[in-house]
Amino acid sequence: MNICILGAGAIGGYLAAKLSLAGSDVSLIARGEQLKAIREDGLTLIENGNTNTTFPTAYSNALEAGEQDYLIITLKAHSVIEIVADINPLLSRKTHVIWCVNGLPWWYFYKCPGKFENTRINTIDPDNRQWEKITPERIIGCVVYPAVEVEAPGKIRHIEGNKFSLGELDGSKTERVTKLAKEFTNAGLRAPIRSKIRDELWVKLWGNLSFNPISALTGATLAEMCSDSDCYNLIFKMMSEAQEVGEKIGVNFPIDIKKRIEGGKSVGDHKTSMLQDLERGRRMELDALVGGIIDLAKITEVPVPNIEAVYELTKLKAKINKCY
Repeated sequence: MNICILGAGAIGGYLAAKLSLAGSDVSLIARGEQLKAIREDGLTLIENGNTNTTFPTAYSNALEAGEQDYLIITLKAHSVIEIVADINPLLSRKTHVIWCVNGLPWWYFYKCPGKFENTRINTIDPDNRQWEKITPERIIGCVVYPAVEVEAPGKIRHIEGNKFSLGELDGSKTERVTKLAKEFTNAGLRAPIRSKIRDELWVKLWGNLSFNPISALTGATLAEMCSDSDCYNLIFKMMSEAQEVGEKIGVNFPIDIKKRIEGGKSVGDHKTSMLQDLERGRRMELDALVGGIIDLAKITEVPVPNIEAVYELTKLKAKINKCY
């Protein structure tokens, strides 16, 4: 089977390197200096004290790559919206799409039991562009855990974690997700197949919707935020509001809020992705990580005053810094 990774940043580069080193038929779509470096010198992975270079095929656009069996999307949510009209050459009738994108996904309510089934979320999918162009039946959900970074063009440094939880949106264990999990496992990755991928997604969303915007506002690391009593209380309130929203749409949270905050604290003096984006003048994932949750709060009629306040303050900061 052939696999194409759309987005050659940290996670995309890490996946491409691991799969290529294991002998998978994998390519990636990149741009700029990253594309130039991979084509000329290969893709280098630094992991566990070892340095390995591999040479996956690197394309500059979807038309070059052509139709794929599996398409793994590792872009930021707003970037997918911007290029969704251009990915059609990658998609055949049988192409499966693995969604490795941070934040609340546009496909969330597809095959989601209950009264909200097939509800669309406008903040993260304006005009239903992704729903109609990618189509939700292609999607395999994925919760991404590794911490990695692009050290230089063509060079990926792995920091910690190697788990990519996978799941069909209806909870079934299909041939397509089983084959993908096997491919990931053969590459040295952990790829558990989950029957309730949305529940696991919410544990990550908890951190995204609170740690990320607060860090952007304060400049604090995870350890600093979780160690400050006032900040801890705000995080707790935001997570409590989000939990009420999640439970209204059928989510079963596998851990409690205190344990989730402790998990963030244990990461140490790590800057969140949103703070890093702010510092580097890049567009922040504010709507996917926070705005979408506010949309769900409106749909479920759950008041979320703390989430809304932090969202509006962070949005203003992002606008002032031209990161929105």
